[in-house]
Amino acid sequence: MTAWFKGRMAGFDLETTGVDVETDRIVTACVVQCGGGNPTQSFNWLADPGIEIPEGAAKVHGVTTERARAEGRPAAEVIEQLVAALAESVLAGLPVVAMNASFDLTILDREARRHGTQPLVDIVGDDLRVIDPRVLDKQVSRRKGRRTLSDLCEHYRVKLDGAHSADADAIAACRVAWRLGSTNEQLGALSLDDLHQAQIKWAESQGRSLAAYFRRTPGKESQADGVRTEWPFIPAQREAGEAS
Repeated sequence: MTAWFKGRMAGFDLETTGVDVETDRIVTACVVQCGGGNPTQSFNWLADPGIEIPEGAAKVHGVTTERARAEGRPAAEVIEQLVAALAESVLAGLPVVAMNASFDLTILDREARRHGTQPLVDIVGDDLRVIDPRVLDKQVSRRKGRRTLSDLCEHYRVKLDGAHSADADAIAACRVAWRLGSTNEQLGALSLDDLHQAQIKWAESQGRSLAAYFRRTPGKESQADGVRTEWPFIPAQREAGEAS
C-alpha cells in the first residue's frame, strides 16, 4: 500500500470575512489537487459574500467589499461549486488537506446550509478523510510558540508563496503535510483511515489542553468556554423541531 503522503491530495483553504464560523462568510476559496505523480490542478473562487468585509479581514487577504462586489460571483454559486469540487475529490479517494480544518470545513458547512446547497458531509458521509497540518504538528512537536501556517512552513522548510491567499495557503498546507509524513515515522506509517481517526482524538486532546491553559492563565479565563474540540468540523446545531 502506498504511503498516504505519497498519494494525491486535495488542498483546501478559505479566506473569510472573519473568524466566527456561524456568522462569517467565504470571500475566496481554493481546492488544489497535487502530488501522486500527476500535474497540479488548482481551482479558485472569489465570492461576493453578501455582507461587508471588515477592514481588518481585508488587510489580511487583500479583498475589499468593493472588489468583492465588482469581481466576485454570487456566494450561492461559489458555495455550490466549491462543495462539488471537494466532494469530487473525496469520492475519488483523495484526502482533504486543510490547515486548522475545523474552521474551514465548518464555515463551508454553514455557508452551504445558508445558501441551500447540500453540505459536503451529507454528500460524502464516511468517505471524508482529512489531514490537518496544525493537528499533526501539535502532536509531534512540543516546541513553544505560534503555529500558524507561516510558522509551520518556516519550521519545516516549506515554500510559501504569498501567505493569506487561498491558493498559496492550500498548496503550502499540502507541502507541510507531505513533509510531516515523509519525515515522521509515526505519522508516515499510519494508513489514511487510521491517521484520520487519530487526528479526531488528538484534536480533542489539544483543545482540552488549550482550554485548561486559558482557565489557569489570569485574564484569559473567559476564552476557555470558546474552545471547541470537534474535528474535522463542528456539527451544525439542529433547528427546534427538526427530526433527528
